[in-house]
Amino acid sequence: MLDQLSTRIFADGADLDGILALAADPRIEGFTTNPTLMRKAGLTDYAGFARRLLEQVTKHPISFEVFADDPREMRRQARIIASWGENVYVKIPVTTTTGEPLSTLARELSQEGIRINVTALFTTAQVERITEAVKDGAPSYISVFAGRIADAGVDPLPIVASAVNIMAAAPRAELIWASPREILNLVQASQVGCHIITITHDLLKKLDGLGKKLEQYSLETVRMFHGDASAAGFTL
Repeated sequence: MLDQLSTRIFADGADLDGILALAADPRIEGFTTNPTLMRKAGLTDYAGFARRLLEQVTKHPISFEVFADDPREMRRQARIIASWGENVYVKIPVTTTTGEPLSTLARELSQEGIRINVTALFTTAQVERITEAVKDGAPSYISVFAGRIADAGVDPLPIVASAVNIMAAAPRAELIWASPREILNLVQASQVGCHIITITHDLLKKLDGLGKKLEQYSLETVRMFHGDASAAGFTL
């Protein structure tokens, strides 16, 4: 079933060994990271981690995020991160922590030839602003956090579908379905023409179930419950 889907899969994580293993998986076509994932992985040397990773992953696109909140400092960090490799995309947030739009910064970096990944977009208005900013610049990604939109009780599909149409004005930009919650999101992303989906290492384990016959899945589930009950030694 995976061969029938048009959306490409990027692995989302900050585990060095896990990323290197996934780089050999033909299903994985790129990688994304962020400071939160790095902190959870116990990393303290941002640049050191990136360089170790890029020594071995040279063809897959990889996104590393700035961690400043001031646009001037973001610009400085973005230039440093971009210098790490030709396959590097620099992640910048759609706004500062006070809500100041960063579309001007996105335009400046993109016009410099820096490949950027603008992250944490939730609305079509944000997509419109960033699309306008990057449409004449370097190749870029626009990450719509569909999973978090769904967490707010809002159907993300219409927003993602609208983003696909909006971004037609920026042919060098690709849309990322970020923060998926289930493998179904991969199918949904493909249905609306989303270019890329980021999937965490844990969720990637469920890819093997894609397209599985539901009767077989039901039987496997029954067997799992029975096996676990037996292994636990339950009695009544």
